[in-house]
Order: sequence, then structure tokens, then C-alpha cells
Amino acid sequence: MPLLVLTGASGAGKTTIAEAIENRHGEKIDVFYKDRIGVPSVDEMISKFGSVERWQRAATFEWMSQLAEPAAQGRSVLFEGQSRLSFIAEAAAHAGIMAYSTILVDCDDETRIRRLSIDRGQPELGDENMVNWARFLREEATASACEILDTSRLTLEEEISYVLDRL
Repeated sequence: MPLLVLTGASGAGKTTIAEAIENRHGEKIDVFYKDRIGVPSVDEMISKFGSVERWQRAATFEWMSQLAEPAAQGRSVLFEGQSRLSFIAEAAAHAGIMAYSTILVDCDDETRIRRLSIDRGQPELGDENMVNWARFLREEATASACEILDTSRLTLEEEISYVLDRL
């Protein structure tokens, strides 16, 4: 698969998996991170795009247009970032990307809150909003038959293996 997208709510493990794959297989796999374009404040998202959701959609479109070329060249491309599955599908179609797959990287709420609060030192992210966002993505993935990688009880090695098998 030329393009594999890892999406999911904060604390699920997307970035950890992507960074490990980049460190170990970067010569064969191009890895891109949505947040590396910069994430504006909520106020900026609203003033420039009208809502957080519209910013997320616009950022997803921007990334898919950038990923179209390496994917078309047959390179293995791994992209990680939070986005609705519907935005990913819409943006990929708009960019002319026909061959891609998406995995929702997920974990249980207790694991997510621990990772965000303790492991990352960002307890403000481990709130009801993030739990609801994760639930929304889980429901969207289930409805669209998207693969779900539950990282709650997996080792990093198991997670990497899972993703590499799909690349």
C-alpha cells in the first residue's frame, strides 16, 4: 500500500508508532506528521477557518495534496495525524489518491488519560472532550469498516509490526 494513514485521538499512540517506524525504516518509508505544519490556537482556527473542525478539514486537504506525489511514485508513505475519516477520504479523492488505507489508532479511556496526564505531562488534554472525540472516531471507524488498532495492551513492537504488515 503506497499510503497508510494513522489517525486517532490524542494519546492513542499514533506519533509513537510513526516515530519508531521512521527511526527504524526511514530509508524505505516516508513518514509525515500532520502536526508538523503547526497547530494554531483554537481562537486562530475559529477566526481563520470558522471552526476547529473546518481547520482540521483544511489541514487534511493540504496534507493529502502534499502526499499525492510520493504515493504516486510508489514510495511507501506513512502519515499520522488526527482527522475525521470522512475528511481523509474526501481529501484523498480530491488529491487523486486512489490507493490508500486508514487505521484508527485507539486505546481505552483509562489508558489515554494516563498517557496524556502522566506520560506526556498534559493532563489538560485528558478531559471529557478528548474522550468524546475518541468515541466519535471509534464510531466513525466502525461504521466505515476502518481497521482499528487498539494499543491499550500492546507493546510498541506489536504495534509497529501491525502497521508494517499493512505498508
